[in-house]
Amino acid sequence: MKLIIQIPCFNEAETLPVALAALPRRVPGFDQVEWLVIDDGSSDDTAEVAKAHGVDHVVRHGHNQGLARTFMTGLDACLRQGADVIVNTDADNQYDANDIPALTRPIVSGEADIVVGARPIQAIEHFSPVKKLLQKLGSRVVQLASGTDIPDAPSGFRAMSASAASRLMVFSGYTYTLETIIQAGQKNMAITSVPVRVNEDLRPSRLVKSIPSYIKRSIATIIRIFVIYRPFRFFGLIGAFLFGLGFLVGLRFLFFYLSGNGDGHVQSLILAGVLLGMGFQTILIAFVADLLAANRQLLEELRTEQKAQRLLPLQKTTVTKRAKEAS
Repeated sequence: MKLIIQIPCFNEAETLPVALAALPRRVPGFDQVEWLVIDDGSSDDTAEVAKAHGVDHVVRHGHNQGLARTFMTGLDACLRQGADVIVNTDADNQYDANDIPALTRPIVSGEADIVVGARPIQAIEHFSPVKKLLQKLGSRVVQLASGTDIPDAPSGFRAMSASAASRLMVFSGYTYTLETIIQAGQKNMAITSVPVRVNEDLRPSRLVKSIPSYIKRSIATIIRIFVIYRPFRFFGLIGAFLFGLGFLVGLRFLFFYLSGNGDGHVQSLILAGVLLGMGFQTILIAFVADLLAANRQLLEELRTEQKAQRLLPLQKTTVTKRAKEAS
């Protein structure tokens, strides 16, 4: 079996050597362990540093495309290289590479398709109270949307089988962490979590430029998750709230009307009509969005089948190559 450890990078020439020095070349359950770096349009010497430190595969974007697209580029590259299991980690050496065997063990044993490393969030000193709260909130939202019990959904330290990697698709341009877990839950993949350790902070987070920006992006990501993956619940709840509010306002007008004081409460009648109309339209949108979500799932399945057909010749070539090397 082949394990490929992928590292998304953007201007990581200074921290990448530290992260690479900690990566293993041997992991229990695997015959081969290779490293792959995805250079997301860096303006420094990230790619050259990667090659100089023994990285087996370097993939480069012509310009910066963001962490989510870089992650997906890495998965595709790992699959083309014949990976049976893929581990994703960070170039800033945030995660303890000694925990990679713990990440891959449930996949090797057939217990899981995806394994997410759970950091000791409350014990991380350089995480602010606001960031810790948002990490917890994000994980809770993902649990509700995916039906999983992953305690640290924003963690980027994770392992996945080749089959799971080929079925994932990220729509967000900001981050892949939350969305991939939700997809795994919706596609009935076996996903679990193991505790992992973290290292000292080498540099400020690239995703968290400021607390207000992080809050805004986190809220937008959470809302987007529900719109994409739970559209009927999202729009249905909004529509039910508006319709219910309009119904209550209408009852208020009816009470005054039957009491003989309806002339002074025409505004309530107008407001009730507006709210009832908005609620009804939003509920209709919920049904349309649910149909679109079903169509998206069908397209994802077609995409997965096409990718499998495209990778099949490459996988056969890899198996033949391994057999020749073994003989």
